[in-house]
Amino acid sequence: MRLGINLGYWGAGMDADNLAVAQEADRLGYAVCWAAEAYGSDAATVLAWVAARTERIDVGSAIFQIPARTPTMTAMTAATLDALSGGRFRLGLGVSGPQVSEGWHGVRFDRPLARTREYVEIIRKAMSRERVVHQGETWTLPLPDGPGKPLKLIVHPERPHIPLYIAAIGPKNLELTGEIADGALLVFFAPEHAEETTLAAVRAGRAKAGMSLDGFDLVPTVPLAVGEDIPALADQFRPYTALYVGGMGSRKQNFYNRLAVRMGYAEQAAEIQDRYLSGDKTGAAAAVPHELIDSTTLLGPVERIADRMQAYAAAGVTTLTLSPAGFTLDERIAGLRAGVQALERAGLAE
Repeated sequence: MRLGINLGYWGAGMDADNLAVAQEADRLGYAVCWAAEAYGSDAATVLAWVAARTERIDVGSAIFQIPARTPTMTAMTAATLDALSGGRFRLGLGVSGPQVSEGWHGVRFDRPLARTREYVEIIRKAMSRERVVHQGETWTLPLPDGPGKPLKLIVHPERPHIPLYIAAIGPKNLELTGEIADGALLVFFAPEHAEETTLAAVRAGRAKAGMSLDGFDLVPTVPLAVGEDIPALADQFRPYTALYVGGMGSRKQNFYNRLAVRMGYAEQAAEIQDRYLSGDKTGAAAAVPHELIDSTTLLGPVERIADRMQAYAAAGVTTLTLSPAGFTLDERIAGLRAGVQALERAGLAE
């Protein structure tokens, strides 16, 4: 099992330290550094900056938002980043959510599965330097009633196949990811619930494509906090968990809330959402079960974290992306180093 680091959103208050974190991860042998985007900083610019200041670590988008770019623009960006980084780019995609898609990008959040499938098909065509012709439910290239003609990428990509990942939570999206992608970007992944929340759907998708899980990169992002007081460490992540389970989406459409329900926390998920959407964020955080946090994070001394890493590996995780807690650079660096120590102690280092 390999390790990754997730820088999150640039502009979240730790910008001065993010590059140093990426460089330390590079020095420590981490496999990949991911950057995110929502409606602030874009991931492509951040990844170009990180790639220019590191040597070996891969750089990956987690995620590029599908409603934010045409598929051919994404192919151009992927080819450019892969060339600039010397073949170190990983392309992570996701449909985002209805609030961002419609409120920020002005793109209807409809037919997300069809949109994702076609988006990937067009990217694959563009990256292979085919002339891009596509007629689907969501994209038509070229437009049939104008001067456009089929075009192909005029640069030669560093690699003909850039690893492609999809951020997936729901069963149908997970199945699609297994069918058309090289890996899945996951959040709130609990090894104890891996089969029913993730693996069964991904395996079904791989079977559709005539493949097994061999070679498929399962990549959860997992918050990490090192120390002896487990309940206190878990409390750090209560607001984060409450935000996603309670407030990331509407009452009718919250993928993270549904995930918590599938993990067996239906009653608690409803209370968290009720409190969060009513404005009681403190109460929502307090309502998050300790067990939910503990099962989806890495908490405790290095020895306990190593045990949990073994559980993640046994559940099929191939790249464990860490998100170390801490408000200072020293705290985040210490988390990076503890992750390497735990991986080695668990006997999982490659």
